[in-house]
Amino acid sequence: MRNYFNYFTEIEERFQKRRGSILLLSTLDWALIETWREAGVPLDAVLRGIDSAFDKYEQRQKKGRMRRINGLAWCTQAVMEAAEELREASIGTASSTAAASSSGFEAGRVAMHLEAAASALDKSSIAAEACRATGSRLRELAAEARHEPANSGGAEEGASVSKPAADLESLERVLTVLEEKLFAALTAAAPEELLFALKEHAARELAPYRSRMGAVQLRQVERQFVQKQLLAHYNLPRLSLFYMSQQ
Repeated sequence: MRNYFNYFTEIEERFQKRRGSILLLSTLDWALIETWREAGVPLDAVLRGIDSAFDKYEQRQKKGRMRRINGLAWCTQAVMEAAEELREASIGTASSTAAASSSGFEAGRVAMHLEAAASALDKSSIAAEACRATGSRLRELAAEARHEPANSGGAEEGASVSKPAADLESLERVLTVLEEKLFAALTAAAPEELLFALKEHAARELAPYRSRMGAVQLRQVERQFVQKQLLAHYNLPRLSLFYMSQQ
């Protein structure tokens, strides 16, 4: 996999390039990308799958009029096939250890992202106790990112310190755990009617692509979709560093 934090942006750019227009990815598309990332699907496999799906689409389009590809889910089967090919060849499975300094994930920016998320959680009108606890933990992580407990890097005061990619990947795993705990608290506190409506919305969005996904992947994408919509409904932030890169 290439730079760990380029996973979302490179997939979005490749899809837009092959489609030939700037089509903003939908909530379903982002949920699908998150599912691939959590499943450990290499970035190279996703990019190859997108290319393969569009190549086949363009070949068929020459034989007759076809609808335009409007969603990333159209590429799901091709992505899974490309992932299997990479696994069999035993390539493309190692995470990059490149330094994070060139990707914009400096310690100061990371800390600001965590602090902003903590402030937003403090204002939550639902699952207030869980949100405050999560915000408190985020501030601890922000302090660590700024090297406040012990600045072992010897950097001058006020300087922007770049954290190694390995540290950022470790932080991302912590944030994933915090998000899962937060989602559990929100789901427990949310009204039944809201959760039902979100699942119904997810089912409608996924309907055109059910034949292209396995049952397990469908459940995973639906879960990601509902979680993203639940946070959006209550105006709560995503914690992942992937979302920092879009701010």
